[in-house]
Amino acid sequence: MADEFAKGFGILVTAGLGWLMLAGWYNTPDFETQLTAPNPESVGVYGELALLLKDAFFWFAILGALTFWIIIPAIEQARDAIAE
Repeated sequence: MADEFAKGFGILVTAGLGWLMLAGWYNTPDFETQLTAPNPESVGVYGELALLLKDAFFWFAILGALTFWIIIPAIEQARDAIAE
C-alpha cells in the first residue's frame, strides 16, 4: 500500500508542478486572477501546444493520484475478498 501512495503522490506532485508552471505562465494576467484567468486567445502554435499540455497535466495529476490511491487498492481488496 505504501508504494501505491508514493506513486500517486509522485504523479500528483510532478504533474501538478507542470500544470502550475504553465498556468502561471499563460493564465496570470494580474494579481487578482492568478492561475484562474481564461486562456489567452492568440498564443501561436507553441502556445496552443502548451495550453493543451497544461490541461493534460491537470487531468493526469487528478486521475493518476486517484488511480493509485483509490482504484488500485479497491481492486486489490476485491481480489482478496473474492479469494477468501
